Amino acid sequence: MQLLGRLEIRSAEKMARFLDEEHVGRIATVDADGYPQVIPMNFAYARGSIYMHSHTKGEKLDNIRRNPKVGFEVDRELEFLPSYFEDPKDASLADTLYVSVVIKGTGTLVAGRGEKAAALNGLMEKYQPEGGYEPLAPGMGVIDHVEVIRVDPISMRGKYKIGQHVGKEDRARLARQILDRGTATAAGTVEAMGFSVEGGRLVMAEEPSW
Repeated sequence: MQLLGRLEIRSAEKMARFLDEEHVGRIATVDADGYPQVIPMNFAYARGSIYMHSHTKGEKLDNIRRNPKVGFEVDRELEFLPSYFEDPKDASLADTLYVSVVIKGTGTLVAGRGEKAAALNGLMEKYQPEGGYEPLAPGMGVIDHVEVIRVDPISMRGKYKIGQHVGKEDRARLARQILDRGTATAAGTVEAMGFSVEGGRLVMAEEPSW
C-alpha cells in the first residue's frame, strides 16, 4: 500500500493538465451481453467532464443509452525499461515508466445545442489550435449530424511511475541507463525524472513529482 501511495497523482490540477496534453483516451461501455467494449477516442476535458464526438449511430451509443456506467482511461508510456537494466537473465524484471488517469463515471449523450457546440469547439481548439475554421454556433445544422458524449467522473485517479519509487542513487543509475540505451524518448524521460544533462553529466534538477 505504501508503494501504491507513492505512485498516486494527488493533484487534480496536474491530472487536468495531463488530460489536456494527451490526444487519445479510451472509453469503456457495457454491451448488451454484459461485456466491456473499449474504443479509442479523441477527447477534451472541460468543466470537470470528458467530451467526445461520435457518429449518430453506433454500439457505444446504444450501450450508454442502456447502461450509463462507463470507464475512461488515458495513459502515456514514457520509457520501457528492459530487464537487463537489473539482471542479464531475468526477463521478469522488465518494467515501464508511465503516467495514467483512470475515470469511473456516468456517460450521457448531450442534448443541448449550446453544450454540444461548446464541446465541439473545445475539441477543435485542442486538436487544431492554429485555427483555420469557423467556430460552431448552436444554431448550425451540423450540430444535428453528430453526437457528443459527456463523461461525468464519479472517481478519477492518476498514477505515475517516473523513478520516484526508488532512492536518488538508483534513480540516477536508471536515468543513465535510459540515456545510454539511446531511444528517441530517452531525453524527455530523463527530464521527467528530474534530471538535466550538462556536458554529458546528469544533474538532478528537482525531485520528480506529479
